[in-house]
Amino acid sequence: MCIRDRNNPIQKWHDVVKLRDYNTLTEILHDDAIFYSPVVYTPQKGKDITLKYLIAASEVFNASSFKYEKEMIGENSASLEFSLTIDDTDINGIDLITWNNDGLITEFKVFIRPLQGVNLIHKMMQGMLESFKNVS
Repeated sequence: MCIRDRNNPIQKWHDVVKLRDYNTLTEILHDDAIFYSPVVYTPQKGKDITLKYLIAASEVFNASSFKYEKEMIGENSASLEFSLTIDDTDINGIDLITWNNDGLITEFKVFIRPLQGVNLIHKMMQGMLESFKNVS
């Protein structure tokens, strides 16, 4: 095992997705993490907002059909292609994840297609994020 493999957070990310383990997600996010959403124009900066977006996405994407199809993992970054079906809409996307030498995620970018899928995810994410505001 290479040194970089020990600091690769991708297996932990898979555990977060599979188990919806948000404690582990908190542990692997850098304090200055940046989240790039396919439905929000500006980058979301900071651990707290990144955590909210990733938890909301995890809940929205929690369909039995969600699966990662392909992975390309480099020294400090990975591209994970996923697919899922929501309301009879087949959605395909990519998570681009970057981490530092300590294995903490510094950037998380999500790309989704087709447009119908983007619109559906936008509506569902908006509802999920609104529910977070009501809990605070």
